[in-house]
Amino acid sequence: MRPELLAQMAAVQQTHWWFAARRDILSSVIDGLDLPGAQPRVLEIGCGPGGNLAMLARHGSLSAMEYSPEARAAAASLGLCPVEAGGLPEPVPFADGSFDLVCLLDVLEHVEHDDAALVRVARLLKPGGRLLLTVPAYQWLWSDHDVDHHHHRRYTASRLRSKATKAGLVVHRAGYFNTVLFPLIALARLVGKLTGRTGGDADTALPAPWLNATLRTLFGAERPLVARMGLPFGTSVIAVMGRSS
Repeated sequence: MRPELLAQMAAVQQTHWWFAARRDILSSVIDGLDLPGAQPRVLEIGCGPGGNLAMLARHGSLSAMEYSPEARAAAASLGLCPVEAGGLPEPVPFADGSFDLVCLLDVLEHVEHDDAALVRVARLLKPGGRLLLTVPAYQWLWSDHDVDHHHHRRYTASRLRSKATKAGLVVHRAGYFNTVLFPLIALARLVGKLTGRTGGDADTALPAPWLNATLRTLFGAERPLVARMGLPFGTSVIAVMGRSS
């Protein structure tokens, strides 16, 4: 990711409608996982500048890992948990079988060798542990946003399920979210391709307060549904997985 985009993300990650509503949705999904004990061990891989850390820290004893030195420094400065240097598929600075929950939240699309990354992540799970994974959906939605954020690909739920199964993971559920706003976002992407303006920096810019609040409310309305099941389409894929043995 370009340094200026990282700085922009760090500046808006607590208030931007997409980040805020997504955190609320993901927190509800984690609530339904029935993690063991009072303080299950939780790891976020690719934590970026740390926008999810406060939310994840409420669900257990949190550790984090980040490849980018700039993002890692920003996340560590929050003082919420240890933030280690690491990347996928290597280096990973944690022992196998260490975590009750591993979160890979819009990270796998950044990894060139995603199959090997999933194999490596599976090894970090304790028996009965869970992997919570989100990725951007549908290759036909590819835009300058993906280029600017150094994505390698977008996914469908079936493609992600297939890759996970080959990596030795059991997929407990896989579907979509950000469904309510999907028609508007898809239309914007398609119009952008026709006009040669396909997004990019504007996607992470903070909208006017009234619009930001409206979009957060619309996206957040999916929370009770996504907490129980994946939706049939959307701009993102969400999956809950576990070790096969």
